[in-house]
Amino acid sequence: MTQSSVMPPESRSRASDSLYGLALGDALGSQFYVPANRQARDDRLLPPGPWQWTDDTEMACSVHRVLTRRGTIDQDELAASFAARHDFDRGYGPATNRMLRLVREGGDWRALASGLFDGSGSWGNGAAMRVAPLGAWFAGDPARAVREARASAEVTHTHPEAVAGAVAVAVAASVAAGSADLTPGSFLDQVLSHTPPSLVREGIAEARRLLPLADPVLAARALGNGREVSAQDTVPFTLWAAARHLGDYEQAFWTTAAAGGDIDTTCAIVGGIIGTRAPLPPGWLNSCEPLPAWAYETSPR
Repeated sequence: MTQSSVMPPESRSRASDSLYGLALGDALGSQFYVPANRQARDDRLLPPGPWQWTDDTEMACSVHRVLTRRGTIDQDELAASFAARHDFDRGYGPATNRMLRLVREGGDWRALASGLFDGSGSWGNGAAMRVAPLGAWFAGDPARAVREARASAEVTHTHPEAVAGAVAVAVAASVAAGSADLTPGSFLDQVLSHTPPSLVREGIAEARRLLPLADPVLAARALGNGREVSAQDTVPFTLWAAARHLGDYEQAFWTTAAAGGDIDTTCAIVGGIIGTRAPLPPGWLNSCEPLPAWAYETSPR
């Protein structure tokens, strides 16, 4: 019997809701990299489907798969799933492409991840972009979400900023999924209380101060919008956007997309958080690429 077989069904349901929200944000957000669609974004018009998701969703599916099978993050299994499911055409960064290829060829993920960028490890936003379903799995237990998010991040991102980004997003999803009554301020306060000292945490504290600000473009000027593809340039703004629209997926998406930058990733993070507590627009889901069946496997093939 695997650990996942004794997990409450609501854990799997919440994680699945988050995964769908993440995939939809990723897939629709990715459409706005096309120059012809940028005016449509500004006018809040949906581009024609189907919308294909990117590496954000592909990696999140592996996180969900491991949790479904184990009920916890098994780092070796997660690394193997990342490598086996790696589709070069999904938009992975060059360092991750190389690392996952080497893992498939028998390389040690621990040595490869820690050796990135001259031994400092990656501080990119990749660990944060995929982690919301993990936080939803541990809804209402942010301390457990912290431990599991750290384990999930270290498989590819060992830099403390990347780990802090993954922790913050996981805690955000855990709190969003587990608390019926939340204010924007109490939401970010709980995230701050579990995020380790870092530039990411400093950015979230600034996001907390900027909650009265309504303009996402101005917020992104202060917080970043993922353009630098770092955790510290991505996570604070996404948590600001999520905090301002905790009950409205559609509004949260357009607010996030309006800031530009790494739109598929910022919208994936926000979508994964808001998807735990707000319904997804049905018409949007119909245009989104379906999730792969392997993301829900409960036992080896």
